Amino acid sequence: MPATEITADALSASGRTSEKLSLPTLQSKMKCDPEGYETELNLIYSQFKSSVELFQQQAALNFTSVVNGGVGSDPTVAKDLGDRAMFLAHVTPFYPNQLVGYPTELVEFLRSSARVLPSSLRVTVTQALILLLNRKIVAIRETLALFMELQVLTDKPLKELAFSHVIHSIRRMNQKHKNETENRALQSILFSMLQEEDEKKAMRSLVTICDLHRRKVWFDDRTANAICRACFHPSSRIMIAALSFLLDYEKIEQDNDSDESSDEEEAIHQPHVVVSKEAIYKAKNTGTTSSKKKKKAKLQRVIRSMKKQQRISSERNDNLNYYSPLSALKDAQGFAERLFSRLQTCGERFEIKMMIVKVVARTVGLHRLILLNFYPFLQKYVQPHQKDVTNLLAAAVQACHDMVPPDAVEPLFKQIVNQFVHDRSRTESIAVGLNVVREICLRIPLLMTEDLLQDLVLYKKSHEKAVSSAARSLISLFREICPSLLIKKDRGRPTDPKAKPKAFGEVNIPTDVPGAELLLDDDVDDDVSNASDVDAQSIDGSDDDISTYEEGGGEDDDDDDDDMESEEDQVSEDDNDDDVDGMSVDSRESEKRKGQKRKFADFDVELDGANQSLRALKRLAGAKLENEALETTTTDETDGILSNEDFQRIKELKAKKEAKFALFNHGLLKKSSDPKSTVFKVPTSDQLSLKRVDGFSLEANIRKKMTKEERKALIKAGREDGEKYQARAAIKQKKTGGLSNRQKEHKKAMPLAAKRSKVERSRRQKKIKAKTAGKQFRGRKAWK
Repeated sequence: MPATEITADALSASGRTSEKLSLPTLQSKMKCDPEGYETELNLIYSQFKSSVELFQQQAALNFTSVVNGGVGSDPTVAKDLGDRAMFLAHVTPFYPNQLVGYPTELVEFLRSSARVLPSSLRVTVTQALILLLNRKIVAIRETLALFMELQVLTDKPLKELAFSHVIHSIRRMNQKHKNETENRALQSILFSMLQEEDEKKAMRSLVTICDLHRRKVWFDDRTANAICRACFHPSSRIMIAALSFLLDYEKIEQDNDSDESSDEEEAIHQPHVVVSKEAIYKAKNTGTTSSKKKKKAKLQRVIRSMKKQQRISSERNDNLNYYSPLSALKDAQGFAERLFSRLQTCGERFEIKMMIVKVVARTVGLHRLILLNFYPFLQKYVQPHQKDVTNLLAAAVQACHDMVPPDAVEPLFKQIVNQFVHDRSRTESIAVGLNVVREICLRIPLLMTEDLLQDLVLYKKSHEKAVSSAARSLISLFREICPSLLIKKDRGRPTDPKAKPKAFGEVNIPTDVPGAELLLDDDVDDDVSNASDVDAQSIDGSDDDISTYEEGGGEDDDDDDDDMESEEDQVSEDDNDDDVDGMSVDSRESEKRKGQKRKFADFDVELDGANQSLRALKRLAGAKLENEALETTTTDETDGILSNEDFQRIKELKAKKEAKFALFNHGLLKKSSDPKSTVFKVPTSDQLSLKRVDGFSLEANIRKKMTKEERKALIKAGREDGEKYQARAAIKQKKTGGLSNRQKEHKKAMPLAAKRSKVERSRRQKKIKAKTAGKQFRGRKAWK
């Protein structure tokens, strides 16, 4: 008797006569009238129990597969059992007393017989259990271990179903508020499973924990430390999975929190937007008015996207917005030492060792640890011919910070310089070596000596762009941190000529709010700009007063004239004494004024001169007002307390400064005349510890050689785009349009007299051309 139908005999046995009913129809009627169909429920429930007992007995008899040698060989039996299980799961909320033991029986059935059940029956019974869980009849704490075991089975649909259910149920549980007690109970189950020797169970638990951590459901230190502890699992597959998650977390963090998840998910890097000066020139100068508008609109879009990228990168570099599982380590020093000891003793392939090296270097740089044995270990692999050497050098850069003694890193530093930067090395090796030297000196400037720096700076004259740009970036770095190591012509105009790197262990203690100087400069600029307009008006008024005063005259004129005459006599005597080789003191003073800046103490003396022009007076008054504003603001605001508006203004000014710096680097802003506006911005030690260095950044401006297959593909693409070469005659013959005017003229039927006149005209023209062929013919003279 099929289980999907309730026959009249079965119903008559229960005291009811009716036609055949299917399970879906009976289900809808039972939901409408639960009390009227208790007999049918008991009948179907007893049939379900008998089928479950039969499957469990055959599983206990050690059948390798019920499908091959038991009741599962008949597909209708498995289908009937699955339909009954789903039917009972749907009607369980309407019969809580009659079906009180059904969820427990379903869990025990899956736990005992899941390995030997047919695939379709396993999926159906699991769906029935998920239905009970969604209706909160069963708690997820009771079934989490079962769902993790179901993922171990070699059944892909069942594995995907169980994994998605665990993730979505935990997310739904923490959607409105965090249930810490329930979360800790579930975490204890998964963390204990992660430490088991069974590789499959540990892998599925690690994948589940990592996915919940990536979705920021379990975003606590306990989960992060559990993932980090998985790096010490005896199984190499578990260790590799944990290392991959830790290394790629920054990439995963940039992706959207989508519902689709995969174990080998890769981040999509958006290319950086770069605006060339040629594009700016074309947008402003070339083309018609409409095309200029289109180019300007495109340019504005590019600038907006570039500012957005700069804002995102600045937020990512900010300490408050940065997160990595490695940053939540409770014992970072112990983790790094233990992982490094495993690196020294493991016999894995080179790629796995490189992953361990990256994680150790990232931990050392992030927490600013001291692991002195790590640098001699890297020194063994620093060779230009070493496989994946750029990533190895990037790890060496990340492991350097200002708390490491320079003596410990100096052998590695010298090895990099000697192996990569020399005249017989390849261009790519020199460029990579100079970039690595710059990044290491940015973190530990005490490693650089004057002789070594002057030797490295000479590569700025190289004809290779990668080498010359790397050398110039090294020059720009030392212009900021230590200009005294450079020769005079390479120093340029540094912001602080006496700047020197901090000694080992030296710490700068902040005495003010970070960024308060930006607020001070902003206020001074506003005061000076407002005061310059008022001062210009006052100078204009005073100029009128001076002119009226000179026209009027008074009693004091004579005294003033006498004083002026006496001063002129003194000046003339000084001029006669100081004239040397026909050059007067006035000319020398004017040359000094051009080459040097005026001092603030001389402004009062220069303002008294009656022969100063109005433009000079305005300039002097503006500079004097700026000096006074600086003095007043420094005296008044040193003891002030910053408000919330001031902190918001500081944040806006920082963002504005970052945007201007990015636009200047891309050539969209002209360099300001302010000597304090630096081209290179030296990051702080905290920013450097959070900065992630990869091998691609060390290979900047290096043109890699294409393989033979890439060159062939490029040639074929060029042939497809261009048209096939043909002779001009062949093109004319294939012409599908009408004849040209010349061809029509040749075929035109003309009278005989017209033909003769045309021949005579052409003969005369040829004779005139031959007559004036070798001369410079200027035409007939008009005056003849």
